[in-house]
Amino acid sequence: MRLGFLATRNGSSFRAIIESVGSGLLKVEPKLLVTNTRAAAALEFARTKGIDAMVIPTQSDPASADRRLAQVMAEAKVDLIILSGYLRRLGPITLSRFQNRILNVHPGPLPKFGGEGMYGRAVHEAVLRARLDFTEITIHLVDEHYDHGAIMVRSKVAIIPGETAEDLEGRVTALEPDLFVETLRRIVSGELRLPD
Repeated sequence: MRLGFLATRNGSSFRAIIESVGSGLLKVEPKLLVTNTRAAAALEFARTKGIDAMVIPTQSDPASADRRLAQVMAEAKVDLIILSGYLRRLGPITLSRFQNRILNVHPGPLPKFGGEGMYGRAVHEAVLRARLDFTEITIHLVDEHYDHGAIMVRSKVAIIPGETAEDLEGRVTALEPDLFVETLRRIVSGELRLPD
């Protein structure tokens, strides 16, 4: 299975997946990392690991960026695209070309704690305001709506009484990469099937 990656900053799940490939834990072929900013730390990490990496800015011309992204992922013969902290909405060409083949991780229970503006610490603040006993890390397919695509995996994380949104964010963020690696392992083994 050939993987493409999208990251805006550090790309923690991207890094964990690459390290798992290097250790032999995960049998996939990383093909390409695309960022939307030259400041992304994930860029240098990709280059040190010998993975093709490029910047496709999205701010000034989103339609052109969408065409280019779909093109480079297709040229790399990518089977699955992994979002690793990619802070941009994907365009219709990429979504259509890679329908049911784009995975994202969300730091809270979906659908209740998803949607526009629900990312990062805002999710954890909302979860704590709701006084839940646990939150969830959710890996889902990406479609044209924020946090809306089919859910592939949910992993519960107990909320510790008295913890802050910052505390919860730190714990959830630390768990996300391993869950992504495990989800990919299950997809590769056939234990978890993506929709056709």
